[in-house]
Amino acid sequence: MSNPVSSPVTTVNEKNNKIIWKEKIAPILSKYGIVFVLIAMIIAMSFMSDAFLTTQNLLNIVRQISFIGIVAMGVTIVIITTGIDLSSGSVIALTSVVVASYAHPGDSLVIALLIGCGVGIACGFLNGFISAKGKIPPFIATLGMMTAARGLALLYSDGKPVPNLSESFMWLGKGQIAGIPVPIIVFLLIGVISHILLSKTKFGKYTYAIGGNQNAAKICGINVDRNLILIYMYAGLLSAIAGILLTARISVGQPSMGVSFELDAIAAAVIGGTSLLGGVGTIPGTIIGALIIGVLNNSLDLLGVSSYWQQILKGAIIVAAVLIDSRKNKKS
Repeated sequence: MSNPVSSPVTTVNEKNNKIIWKEKIAPILSKYGIVFVLIAMIIAMSFMSDAFLTTQNLLNIVRQISFIGIVAMGVTIVIITTGIDLSSGSVIALTSVVVASYAHPGDSLVIALLIGCGVGIACGFLNGFISAKGKIPPFIATLGMMTAARGLALLYSDGKPVPNLSESFMWLGKGQIAGIPVPIIVFLLIGVISHILLSKTKFGKYTYAIGGNQNAAKICGINVDRNLILIYMYAGLLSAIAGILLTARISVGQPSMGVSFELDAIAAAVIGGTSLLGGVGTIPGTIIGALIIGVLNNSLDLLGVSSYWQQILKGAIIVAAVLIDSRKNKKS
C-alpha cells in the first residue's frame, strides 16, 4: 500500500493554524502569560484549601507582599537600566532604627517620616553617584552599600532594637482605612505613581533609553549620569518607605530587619518580566510577580509544606523566569 499523501486542504489548515498561533496566540501568551500563571495558581488553591479564598487570607497575602512589592518597584526601574540594587534590605534596616529613634510618643510624625525617607534617598544617591560618576559596576557599588548600611544600622542602635514608638506611627503598619490595611493602600499608591513615572513621563522614557543603549542615549542628549542618580535615589526612597512601614508593623526599630529583601525584590521583578539585560520591564508585571511569590508562600503554608521547600521552589521559579527571558532575547 502507498503512503497517504496529505491533501492541499490539510496543508492550508496547518499553515493557517501556524499563522494564528504566531500572530494572535503567541503574542497574548508572551504579554499576559504571567497573569495566566497567577490565575491558575489561585484557581488551583481554591480547590486545595477552603481557607485560601477567604477575605482575611487574601488581605494577608497582599499585606505580606506589600513591603517586598514596594522595594521591587524601585529595583525594577534600576534593573531596566541594566543595573542592580543589592542594598535594599540594609537600607530598610538603617531606615528602621533611625526612624524609630524619632518616632517616640511626643515626637513629630512628619519629621520622623521625612528623616526616614531622607535616609533612603541619601543611600540611593550614593549608590547612583558611585555607579554613574565613579564608573563602578552597580553590583559592586550596591554590594558595598549593603554591607555599610547594615553596619551603620548596628552602630547607630548599638545592635539593639529601638522600642517605645508612638501610636500614630504604629498606625502606619497596623491601621486600616475602610477595612483595608494601610500598607496595602501605600503599596497600591506607589504602584500607580511608579507606573505613571515609567510609562507617561520623560523620566520613564529616559530610563528605557538608558537600558536599551547608554551610548545611544548620550548621543540623543540624555544626561545619563544624572538620570541614573535619580533612579537609584528613587529606589532608595522606596526601600526607606518599606522600612518605615515594617517598623510600624512590628512596633520596634530593628537593625536586623530586611535580610534577603533585596533578593525577593529582584525575584519579583524578574518573575514579572523585567529583563536582567535591561530595557524591558513594567510596574504591573512586577506587582504580578510579587503576588505570585505571595500566593506561592501562602499556599505552601496552608498545605503544611516546609518553609525549606518554599525557598527551593522560589529559586526554581527565578531560574525558569531568567531562562524564558533569555530565550525571548535570542529570538528577538
